[in-house]
Amino acid sequence: MKKADSAHPDRITVPILTSEQPTGTLAQQAFRQAILDVENLRERLRDLRAEQAEARRCYWQQVGPAATAVVAARHALYAPLEEALLLSYFSRLEEAQITGVILGNARTLEDRFGEDEAAIIRKYAPAGHRPATAKTAAERKKTEDSAPEFIPDPTLPPHEQAAAAARARRKTKAQRQEEAAAQADQKQLETNAKTIYRQLARTHHPDLERDPQKQADKTAQMQRITEAYEADDLYTLLQLLAESGPADAAADDVLTRYTRALLQQQTQLKQEMNELKYGPNGFVTASGKKQELELRQLKRDLRAEAEYVAHIGRLLLDTDGLREVLRQLAAEGMETI
Repeated sequence: MKKADSAHPDRITVPILTSEQPTGTLAQQAFRQAILDVENLRERLRDLRAEQAEARRCYWQQVGPAATAVVAARHALYAPLEEALLLSYFSRLEEAQITGVILGNARTLEDRFGEDEAAIIRKYAPAGHRPATAKTAAERKKTEDSAPEFIPDPTLPPHEQAAAAARARRKTKAQRQEEAAAQADQKQLETNAKTIYRQLARTHHPDLERDPQKQADKTAQMQRITEAYEADDLYTLLQLLAESGPADAAADDVLTRYTRALLQQQTQLKQEMNELKYGPNGFVTASGKKQELELRQLKRDLRAEAEYVAHIGRLLLDTDGLREVLRQLAAEGMETI
């Protein structure tokens, strides 16, 4: 097995198990190795997901209530701010400030807590700065109908489910087309089971063998091939093709194509692992006193933020209080709370 790089302990490396005396053609060897590498990566991804799930559970158990309080306090800011815009009491400059506060609050909720604030941003953002999702209702429906349905992970906390849904909505058209093309390629490969079956049958059909012992061996092998084909077990058919023995140009060509697909799958699996470890919702599974201190500080910060935002919310209920908040923000050079 390939050892981890001691100089870069976090770098993802592919475990490689090889026999001392590889058998078969180069295409067969490469395919077997690719299968092994994918299986090893899948196992590591499963382990990492389990670690991340436990880290996430512990994290939200400790900071979830404090984060929820901040979200509730920030959502409560919208009503008095939007109501103020309906009054003719404020100047145009002050109305622009109020709009900036609303937008800043929406972006804070979206970026930090995964809330879906696209409707607020579309409503108040300047025309040239609106998100790409600002389309007509018909266009949005057409896009949503053509995009693959997003299914939230029920094991995630609500804030993370909202963040994942927001990322799915923000996918560009090019990303969706790329994903659709990859799925089409995979589907096309899976339809080749009949072709692989025919190639194996030509090689292992017992009627083509006169030697009784070899005929018995081919009968047993053909039974395995037929069972795999009837069960639509493409994986087993490919394994049998990789073990088919004598060089066959057609078989090697099929294995080479699948090897390329497996190498692409390895890249995707490694990207998933990196996203889990280092992405916006990744949880570093560190342990010890340092992590405990960081969590305590984070909870203190979130509680202080919830109290401060709630205090601001009370000030906004009065027009003079709102005007004072706007003056303080301007004096501190800040656009939002």
